Amino acid sequence: MTTTTKARRLVPAALVALSLVPILAGAARLAELAGGAELTPHNARFFASPLPVVLHVLSASVYCVLGACQFAPDFRRRRPGWHRVAGRLLVACGLLAGLSGLWMTLFYPRAEGDGVLLDGLRLLFGAAMVLSLVLGLAAILRRDVGRHRAWSIRGYAIGLGAGTQVLVSVPWFLIVGTPGELARALLLGAGWVINLAVAERVIRRQTASPVRAAQMREGLLEVRASVGNASRPL
Repeated sequence: MTTTTKARRLVPAALVALSLVPILAGAARLAELAGGAELTPHNARFFASPLPVVLHVLSASVYCVLGACQFAPDFRRRRPGWHRVAGRLLVACGLLAGLSGLWMTLFYPRAEGDGVLLDGLRLLFGAAMVLSLVLGLAAILRRDVGRHRAWSIRGYAIGLGAGTQVLVSVPWFLIVGTPGELARALLLGAGWVINLAVAERVIRRQTASPVRAAQMREGLLEVRASVGNASRPL
């Protein structure tokens, strides 16, 4: 087994690990709602309208975990039927997560520490996630696998932003303390930007691989033709 193959097999596990913190935070929020926790300024908006946050937590959790499995190429090749069924569920969960996130940003009272900039970033990246999923679905309906893969990766990268935001924010908390309104917006925005940058790199490498393979095949054919011509008697 090559190093590249081993690395590819570790990708789904790494993505699930990145999802754990936001998934656990969401589970804690659901437990708080189900258990009738004491109302505070931080959770009052969720108790006033619990359905959006419940839908968001459940759909985002399924989207992050199930989406990680789509990055296991060996499993996709062995079980193409599973890949298609999981893909349909992923699109549904991703759209529900993105749309519920947009709804909460627009209609929930703003939490303490949040500001206009963070609201704008949430709307921007939430809309980008929904658009990516729609474009990915449209591409696969046209049998355009390459564009489908690219847009699906972009949508998943945005959906996984909460995990990267934790990694970005923890050093700030440890070194500086609780971030202010601007710093919080920039830290959370950095999580989405980092994920999209990684996604674009992955997409470019996947796009370049078939091209390199085709070039190698053409070069091999040229070499064989040259050898064949050289071996012919004059």
